[in-house]
Amino acid sequence: MRLLYGTSNPAKLRHMKEMLQGLDVEIVGLSEIKMEVGEIDESGNDPLENARIKALAYYKLVNMPVFSCDSGLYIEGIDAKRQPGVHVRRVNGKQLKDEEMIEYYGNIAKELGGKTKAMYKNAICFIQGEERIFESMGDELGSEEFILTSIPHKNRIKGFPLDSISIDEKSGKYYMDIGDEESYEGKVGDGFRSFFIKALNL
Repeated sequence: MRLLYGTSNPAKLRHMKEMLQGLDVEIVGLSEIKMEVGEIDESGNDPLENARIKALAYYKLVNMPVFSCDSGLYIEGIDAKRQPGVHVRRVNGKQLKDEEMIEYYGNIAKELGGKTKAMYKNAICFIQGEERIFESMGDELGSEEFILTSIPHKNRIKGFPLDSISIDEKSGKYYMDIGDEESYEGKVGDGFRSFFIKALNL
């Protein structure tokens, strides 16, 4: 089955294709179907609301099976007003570029003694048809706790800037330096695979 992943982020598209490799699905992104979409108002209060808003908007435009994902970042040691949640890239009304994100979140870690614990909550909404909508924000999709550090790794992955200041708690390695089997990505991948296996009876 051909599924549209509602994202224009090539790193996210590549990552999802890797996680779902081996399943009987073909994942395509907006650029692959030559579709340009204006900015969608992601006004939800949590990752699942935003995933649903995006999936419904894309489904109305393409009328093919489509899914969208969203995530929220939650940082230990800062108050609720400062929690990025679903607005990881948007700070004080400004959309941050990759390097600006590294600087901003690195400074939060610096305020908290150079490092702090954090975690991602992930959500997905999959629309196969008007009467077949599947969604989840279960723990199996979320990350384990990791260390957010003020000292950035020298390398970068475009589209995933915070991997440069994220350290796996168990191994003590930067996310940049570890394989999927060691990182939270392996757990998250299993969660997304299970979601589609159940939704599509694969």
